[in-house]
Amino acid sequence: MPEELPDTDTYYMGIAFAVREKANCTGNRVGAVIVRGNRVISTGYNGVPEGMTNCLDGGCLRCKNPNGMFSSGTGYDLCICVHAEQNAILSAARFGIAVENSTLYTTMQPCFGCAKEIAQAKISQVVYLHPWVPTDADPEMDRNKKIEYEKIMARIKIKQLSITDPRAEWAVTTLRGKR
Repeated sequence: MPEELPDTDTYYMGIAFAVREKANCTGNRVGAVIVRGNRVISTGYNGVPEGMTNCLDGGCLRCKNPNGMFSSGTGYDLCICVHAEQNAILSAARFGIAVENSTLYTTMQPCFGCAKEIAQAKISQVVYLHPWVPTDADPEMDRNKKIEYEKIMARIKIKQLSITDPRAEWAVTTLRGKR
C-alpha cells in the first residue's frame, strides 16, 4: 500500500522546518515560506542582515546580552536580527516577486511588527505552528498591544497547525530544556 502524502499545509510547513535550519539567532529560530498558486515563491529565516556578524557569533548586542542590560520584552529596537517573515517578504521584493494574495507558512506565529508588514504586503493567509506570546514589562501596554495585534490579524486569514515539530526544543526559546 502506498504511503499517504502529507496534506498541503503540512507539506509547506515541512519546507519551513527545513528553511529554519539556517536560522542564526540566540532567540527563537523561525522559518517562513511564501506560497502562491501552490508554488513556493520565497523563503526566509531569522538572522542578521547579509554581510554582518551572525547573531550566534555575537553580532547582535541585544542577543548577546539576554540577561544583562535588557530585561524580557525590551531592547528590540537594538536587535539587528531580521525575522523570517520579513526576510521572506524582502527576498520576494528583491527579486520582483509579488506576494499579494499569497499564503505565508511560518514555524512561529508572526510578532506584532511582522503582522503589520504581512498585512501591508497584502498576504492573505498565515499558517503557523507555535504561538507568539508578547512580553512587555508593562501589563497595561501588553494588554493594549494584544488589542492592536488582533486588529491587524483580523485582516488576514489565520490558521494554527497542530502537527509535531521534531526540533521544537531547539527552535523555541520557551521550550528549551523542558524535556
